Amino acid sequence: MSTATRLTQHPIDPLFTRRWSPRAFTGEAISHSDLMQCLEAARWAPSASNSQPWRFIYALRDTAAWDPIFGTLVEFNRDWAHRAGALIVVLSRTHWVAPGYVEHRPLPSHSFDAGAAWANLALQTTQAGWHAHAMAGFDRDLLRTRLGVPADYAIEAVVAIGRIGDKSLLPEALAQREIPSQRLPLEELVAEGKFAFGA
Repeated sequence: MSTATRLTQHPIDPLFTRRWSPRAFTGEAISHSDLMQCLEAARWAPSASNSQPWRFIYALRDTAAWDPIFGTLVEFNRDWAHRAGALIVVLSRTHWVAPGYVEHRPLPSHSFDAGAAWANLALQTTQAGWHAHAMAGFDRDLLRTRLGVPADYAIEAVVAIGRIGDKSLLPEALAQREIPSQRLPLEELVAEGKFAFGA
């Protein structure tokens, strides 16, 4: 899939525009070592006070770990994610014992930091010739129960990783949307000195 239509306003590394979130996957299995390479990149994300609140639970396709995660996806996501090579649940620890303290304290940046880890994961996945698509459409309560996730961990997203396939693999409505998305102009996203954004 060409990303030539993604034009930047300032020069950046092409990896940032090559990364996108396709839904058409081939069904090819990803090896454990390839998946660990992507998660290794996530491990090196920055975090507040090096708290590293991110955690990942993964399932390779055609393994016993797959169905407990896949079965929590909403139907819309199941319609395409069944061809992914792996599913990854992104968690973040909401409390921690900060340096110099002995009791658990809230970690306000947990979601922000987990987002940085997800970005590293997505970029490394692209660099390795795979693609990652993060999803918010799943049953969080069911997933928490099935995977035994404690209450002090937030469930942030489920990520599908796969080798990109032809859009004809998708239902027609999704096939029409299977192109790299654009971004708002920088002028709508950045302001100097004070809030200056529209509704």
